[in-house]
Amino acid sequence: MHYHQYYPCDVVNGPGTRCTLFVSGCEHQCRGCYNQSTWPLHSGRPFSRDMEDRIIADLQDQRIRRRGLSLSGGDPLHPANLSAVKHLIQRVRRDCPGKDIWVWTGYVMETLTRAQQEVTALIDVLIDGPFVQHLSDPSLPWRGSRNQRVLRKAGSQGVWMEAVDN
Repeated sequence: MHYHQYYPCDVVNGPGTRCTLFVSGCEHQCRGCYNQSTWPLHSGRPFSRDMEDRIIADLQDQRIRRRGLSLSGGDPLHPANLSAVKHLIQRVRRDCPGKDIWVWTGYVMETLTRAQQEVTALIDVLIDGPFVQHLSDPSLPWRGSRNQRVLRKAGSQGVWMEAVDN
C-alpha cells in the first residue's frame, strides 16, 4: 500500500481530534474529486512499519487526546489496499482501545466483496458511495455529495444504520 498524506492532528475528517491517513489507489475516479492525485495505486510513498508505528504512537499520545483514526484516499477499500488497511485497523484495535475508526470509500456497502466486508467489520463508521458532482452539497457533514451515506454500527450485533444526526 502507498499513501499520500498523514495528518497526526486532524479536526476535519471526523469528530474530535484524529489521526488521518490518505491512502493511494482509487478505481472510481469520480468527476470533480478533490483528491485526484491519490488515484494511481503506487503514487505517494510506500506505507511502512515505521509509518504504522507512528500512527499507533500518535493515537496513544496522552498530551493530545485523539478520538480515533480516519482512513480516506484514494480508497482504503481498494482491493490492493485491503491487507495493509486490515492489518493497521487490527493493530489500532489491539494497541489503542477506545479509539474509533472511520473509513471513506467510493464503494457502496451493499456491493462490498467478502474481503472488503472483513475490513468494515472492524470499523465504527463507513462513509460510502462515489462522489457525484451534480449531487455535491458542501453543507453535508463528513461527505461531499447527497448520494453518500454515513453508516454507523448499532447494537450488539454490529448492524449498520444510516446516521441521521450528522
